[in-house]
Amino acid sequence: MADAPLFDRVAIIGLGLIGSSIARAAKAGGLVGTLVAADRDAAVRARVAELGIADVVAESAAEAAEAADLVIVCTPVGACGAVAAEVGSRLKPGAILSDVGSVKGAVVRDMAPHVPPYATFVPAHPIAGTEDSGPDAGFAELFRGRWAILTPLSPADEGDVARLGGFWEGMGAMVDTMSVEHHDLVFAIVSHVPHLIAYNIVGTAADLEEVTQQEVIKYSASGFRDFTRIASSDPTMWRDVFLNNREAVLEILGRFVEDLTALQRAIRWGEGDTLFNLFTRTRAIRRSIVEQGQDTAAPDFGRRAAASAKD
Repeated sequence: MADAPLFDRVAIIGLGLIGSSIARAAKAGGLVGTLVAADRDAAVRARVAELGIADVVAESAAEAAEAADLVIVCTPVGACGAVAAEVGSRLKPGAILSDVGSVKGAVVRDMAPHVPPYATFVPAHPIAGTEDSGPDAGFAELFRGRWAILTPLSPADEGDVARLGGFWEGMGAMVDTMSVEHHDLVFAIVSHVPHLIAYNIVGTAADLEEVTQQEVIKYSASGFRDFTRIASSDPTMWRDVFLNNREAVLEILGRFVEDLTALQRAIRWGEGDTLFNLFTRTRAIRRSIVEQGQDTAAPDFGRRAAASAKD
């Protein structure tokens, strides 16, 4: 736990999985003096109050941002601009405004124009999550050992970037920085296109469900089960991701289609060496991810460990 709070007052706008996990982690780590939460859904606000994960539950984002040293927007990417417009004039001098969106170009485009010159905007993206959503889904350990990417704008206030980085480190995250453009390309390949593939293959299986007399569900092997886990992620969030990172997604998707065509050809012509070499490379990548602590070799891809941490 920190000796003294990094921020006297922190406002979290949007109390889904990420927002409610930040609230829990920040309070558990002593990183904040007063934590204020706001959500446009009255039922969510009521639940946050019941759970006691915030010191103050505000009726609006503007109210929550008043006097806050740090304001973190934890809404779907498509809503970030509207929230920034609402809170921009309420930011106090020296305040930091941030977000948690997995797309940064569109977030910067929509949020930056509303940030007054006396405040600092530092976009961020924690690489953590589960398929669950809502304030009950959050847990303080969500960010432990995971990356939080900061994409500071130029010119950036190095002190504010360092303070925000320290906040994420205080919640157990590892912090790195990269440019907005590079971020969106990297996460198109490691996150966005894999989600698109998962949504598509599960949708294909759903179309075949009637033909196979429900055997797709009944006999689901581990590969398909993991696709369904990914494809059960929040529909609003992922709709906004694809609409707001379309250029990078389409670029990576085009490369994927080319590689898939080559794989199709190898299967058709019995090119066993081609298949073996590809599978050997991909197996090595999986082992590297486990060795770097970003997953475990345990059954169910580490989900049992995550569930135990949540409990």
